[in-house]
Amino acid sequence: MGAVPSTPRWGGSSSAARPLDTAEYLISTFIGEESFPISSDFWHKLLELPLNLQWPPHRVHEACQALARNNYHTRHLAKILIHMAWCLQESISTSSGAPSLVYVKAVNAVYISSVFLKYFIENAKGDKIEDLYLSLDESEPIPTDITKDLNIEDFVMRSVLSFIGSIDVSPDTYLLHLELLNFMLIAMSTQLLSGPSPGPEDVNPFIDAAMSQESSLVILVVRKLLLSYITGPSISLNSASYSIYSEGSQPGVLQRVSSAAANLMLLPFNFLVSSSGEGSRSLLADCSLHVLLILSHYRKCVVGNEPITDKSNDTTASDSLLKGSTHFSDNPYCKALERATDVEFDRVDTEGNAHAGPVLRIPFASLFDALGMYLADEAAALLLYSLLQGNADFLEYVLVRTDLDTLLMPILEALYNAPKRSSNQIYMLLIILLILSQDSSFNASIHKLIVPSVPWYKERLLHQTSLGSLMVITLIRTVQYNLSKLRDVYLHTTCLATLANMAPHVHRLSAYASQRLVSLFDMLSRKYNKLAEMRDNQMRLVKGNSIEGNGLADDTSTEMHIYTDFLRLVLEILNAILTYALPRNPEVIYAIMHRQEVFQPFRNHPRFNELLENIYTVLDFFNSRMDAHNTDGEWSVEKVLQVIIINCRSWRGEGMKMFTQLRFTYEQESHPEEFFIPYLWQLVLSRCGLSFNPDAINLFPVDPPSEVCT
Repeated sequence: MGAVPSTPRWGGSSSAARPLDTAEYLISTFIGEESFPISSDFWHKLLELPLNLQWPPHRVHEACQALARNNYHTRHLAKILIHMAWCLQESISTSSGAPSLVYVKAVNAVYISSVFLKYFIENAKGDKIEDLYLSLDESEPIPTDITKDLNIEDFVMRSVLSFIGSIDVSPDTYLLHLELLNFMLIAMSTQLLSGPSPGPEDVNPFIDAAMSQESSLVILVVRKLLLSYITGPSISLNSASYSIYSEGSQPGVLQRVSSAAANLMLLPFNFLVSSSGEGSRSLLADCSLHVLLILSHYRKCVVGNEPITDKSNDTTASDSLLKGSTHFSDNPYCKALERATDVEFDRVDTEGNAHAGPVLRIPFASLFDALGMYLADEAAALLLYSLLQGNADFLEYVLVRTDLDTLLMPILEALYNAPKRSSNQIYMLLIILLILSQDSSFNASIHKLIVPSVPWYKERLLHQTSLGSLMVITLIRTVQYNLSKLRDVYLHTTCLATLANMAPHVHRLSAYASQRLVSLFDMLSRKYNKLAEMRDNQMRLVKGNSIEGNGLADDTSTEMHIYTDFLRLVLEILNAILTYALPRNPEVIYAIMHRQEVFQPFRNHPRFNELLENIYTVLDFFNSRMDAHNTDGEWSVEKVLQVIIINCRSWRGEGMKMFTQLRFTYEQESHPEEFFIPYLWQLVLSRCGLSFNPDAINLFPVDPPSEVCT
């Protein structure tokens, strides 16, 4: 069982003198040219030994290269994966109190497999994942408990998912759970090798194997991942049960192949122990969430005659989109999330729409609280979006909560800090608000919730402001930020659509929110006027037969049309408030009267004149009441407001034209996977510390690293 000459010979002169030397010998043998049968004692010796090697990054890299050269002959990667699955199965069947030798072997097997599997994936030539050689050689003696045509990917993923789904997280199992989630991220990272649009040629053996598991196992896994996210279990690594991993006072816990090497090679998580011995709350929770999101957003493109069905929502579900002769197969993890029900609410489906088979039951209340606590995190926002967009029961649960500020306050704070957020996160948060604003009861209830103070809002002191007013203020501020920085039409449209949904239900909008609403029209009108001036100048160039001027004029005219639509939408928002909620909003009337000059230039505009007629009907009514009211001295804000409030009671809406009430709904794009899959993997790479060869990534554009992680 000695190492062959081409095997790297690192370490001491005696192979059995110290555990360190033995570990070096066994790892060197594992990556060498000699093939050991799957039933050999070598595997037990390799996995039973604590991995306390302190290798620098270049030695880890050399070891991976050596296995890559020899794996075609030895099939040692496939064999250690099989042993990993066996260890997990044994851990499930013998699960008890203190960590046993089986547990030690399982942790070692998962860790070693992760190290080498990641190197193989990120160094695959093109997307030739078959270079992994996930099969046993035909001449290999096969143990009686496995078949010769064993699908190793399926065997491994079934064992990994079974452990995650059936074994509770505890101080004894925490580390193995963490390593398994780490392994899952690495095994699913084959997605990074393919383009953003899934195609039938994509090869993702491990995640495809996860998709093929029985629904009962899928539900167990989704439930455990959600519970790990909700509870965020943390452990004290100084507990007695972990003494087998430590030597003396060293904070051991299964020493990594050095923390620097971990950055270079594989580990999404460096399981480093703080001086207090406490693990991070977010470590297992965040990893669980990332694994769940990647599983639930995966799309397998297969060749066939089936159409691709857009499952974005209710009425659009029948919209079939043919994409050549390919279609997406069902994703059981996505279905489990969409069909999840509240563990506290056992509703009987009276319409006969009960789902066949087991259903995921989770504590909606705990999930709601956890999301509210961590919504500043992009992955949490993605989970909330997925649930609101896909799960009608969870959406209904959120809408009937009386403490909507739990979710809305962190969303509004994140939007307030838009310059510090990614554009993708801003989009997701705005879409969440748009989905919620589709419900009239939501729009009414947010104006009844009073927020005592808003410490993160710096421009103005906000005291005793309604949640609805704060939402209006924040959305308008987001439009203003977008106008100056991002200049994204979709973002503008989403903000204004949400405001339009809210408008008919506005109740006692604050003075500041009312001022901001009128200022929004003024801000957009100034942009419109600037574009009109640019277009006129460019048209003069066109008359001078300038080809360049013609192209510029076309671009400016297109932008003018967009801002015309924006201005009309703001006027419709004001109209909806004045038509359906005028008596309840004296501050809105005051703001319009105070800035009535901003509307005058557009009074005869063909796109705006009808809407402005209503605004001027209101202005004429209240201006005449002001003129008829005798006052001593100058008008104060309080006096003007008092006249408005008194005359709101006599307002009957005479002369107002009724327009169709605007109602915007969110519809998911026909191919959401082209956005979500790259976005999710960008989050994993940035948040989990997973370092992946940038030259191998085809899923999204990669900038060269600016600094080396240490």
